[in-house]
Amino acid sequence: MPDLKRKLLHEIKAVAAAALFFGGWIAALILLKQLVLAEYEIAFHHLSKAVAGALILSKVVLVLERVSLGAWLRARPAWVDAVLRTALYSFGVVVVLALEKGFEGRHEHGGFGGAVSAAFRSADSHHLLANTICISGALLAFNVLSVVRRHLGEGALLRMLLSPLPAAKES
Repeated sequence: MPDLKRKLLHEIKAVAAAALFFGGWIAALILLKQLVLAEYEIAFHHLSKAVAGALILSKVVLVLERVSLGAWLRARPAWVDAVLRTALYSFGVVVVLALEKGFEGRHEHGGFGGAVSAAFRSADSHHLLANTICISGALLAFNVLSVVRRHLGEGALLRMLLSPLPAAKES
């Protein structure tokens, strides 16, 4: 039983760390939206969606991080893994955001397909694009940090960032 408890604790810590990471990116996106919309005196209240989104995104990314993308990718430079995973995950973000818009507007637009189509034709398309760009940036940063973690070892990057800089070498 202690092994199961240890694994569960490790998983909770991993999800919490990823949720804080993605939550920071999503918080920045929300802040930018609030600042832009405040200029037009438009209220923006979607904090609960952001928290839920960060938790869901965190768990999905942590699961997908364990999925191998094949031997071909293992023979390539590490940046290829980070970029490919970012592209795949970003495509997933677009799909999820489109599904969300479809469910939200299905009654208003005569069904799910009409709502998705309307989301891409209306002002919502700018909202979808802004969200996708921000989340894709977060995914790229996460995937690059994941590659760094695999090369340096668990916790090595954090130890390095928390230690003082070494003395500069004179040339």
